[in-house]
Amino acid sequence: MTLFFYVAIALITFVAFLHAWSKKDYDVSRTIVINRPKANVYAFIRHLENQKLWNSWYLKSENITTKFKGTDGKLNAICYWKGNDKIGEGTQKITKIKPGKVLETKILLLKPTKAVALGYFATKEIQPERTKIIFGIRGYLAFPYSVISIFYSMENRLGKECEESLQNLKRELEK
Repeated sequence: MTLFFYVAIALITFVAFLHAWSKKDYDVSRTIVINRPKANVYAFIRHLENQKLWNSWYLKSENITTKFKGTDGKLNAICYWKGNDKIGEGTQKITKIKPGKVLETKILLLKPTKAVALGYFATKEIQPERTKIIFGIRGYLAFPYSVISIFYSMENRLGKECEESLQNLKRELEK
């Protein structure tokens, strides 16, 4: 019984140490150049409803249900979604708009786990018909996700999704 107690205390201490040591904030972003004018790219990405055409999380979910509140593409517009285990359930709210330049959204994931993140997009004109776009997600990892991220980083997990989404966006806007 005493050995079990010491092993349990050692394991709890080790996990607490990993949590204290781990990086809890994350910011994952990817960039792509789209052969379309900046105004066209920004006008498309600011509408939450358009995400089902290019966002990899939407494209991986079957029978996804979405509901919208407010005016899509405007400040405080909200999209609620519910899908399979790959996309879960949550809301996305437009929280910041700098017309033609920046769009930020607050993402509240309800299922499969509760989490809050900031999604962001930035556009920059390279040439009249070429636009650089940055798509990223920033957030905080609470316990136990902070420990899990030591072995499976958010950079790896979310980076792949951001890359796929931007490739889909490029295909959608350049067709």
